[in-house]
Amino acid sequence: MQIDVDALRFDAQGLIPAVVQERSTGEVLMVAYMNRESLEKTLATGFTWFYSRSRGRLWQKGEQSGHVQKVHSVSVDCDGDALLVQVTQEGPGACHTGHRTCFYRDVYAASKAGGADGSGPEKAFDPEKVYSREDGSGILAELHGVIAERKAHPKEGSYTTYLFNEGINKILKKVGEEAAEVIIAAKDPEDDPLIYEAADLLYHLLVLLVERNIAPDAVFSELRRRRPGSSAHS
Repeated sequence: MQIDVDALRFDAQGLIPAVVQERSTGEVLMVAYMNRESLEKTLATGFTWFYSRSRGRLWQKGEQSGHVQKVHSVSVDCDGDALLVQVTQEGPGACHTGHRTCFYRDVYAASKAGGADGSGPEKAFDPEKVYSREDGSGILAELHGVIAERKAHPKEGSYTTYLFNEGINKILKKVGEEAAEVIIAAKDPEDDPLIYEAADLLYHLLVLLVERNIAPDAVFSELRRRRPGSSAHS
């Protein structure tokens, strides 16, 4: 994806609005803001990254829910002050409310219907379950986002930064070592050692996925594909 970032017209806060559109259907999914760093990260990784004005930091779409967006193109409008990002939306939806799109309320249709609330279609997923920190996939997606942030912003003394600095071979070695530790812990009649080592293995697997620019939802999708009743088993 080629785009002249220097030619863009960021606002006084260094931000530019980005309209995100599902490539396959043309459906507008959401609007968010990018700064220069999040745009460059989007272009580099192939997944959407934005700047949160409320939290004052970069965030990857789907970092907690796992509903990441794979980028196919980034276009700039004629004035150079807005972006159109065409993506493939992973997971059931893009909106934190649980709807497929953030634009699920038709104000025009509601006005013609005599003041209907325009609440829109049924939700595509339960946001309380997806965004709960107690939800397993949500925790993994959130941790993936934290690890990706550490790769983008190295911190001295950080173990995660150390792994990325050492490179893919070191990461692979650690994954192998942690897998062996899981096997050893599984021989212990107590559960705690296995739980501890399994957590270590999952962490190092996420580091590997970040190194390879693979989002957790890609793994979740493959697991769903393998379930009985899916197209892979029909």
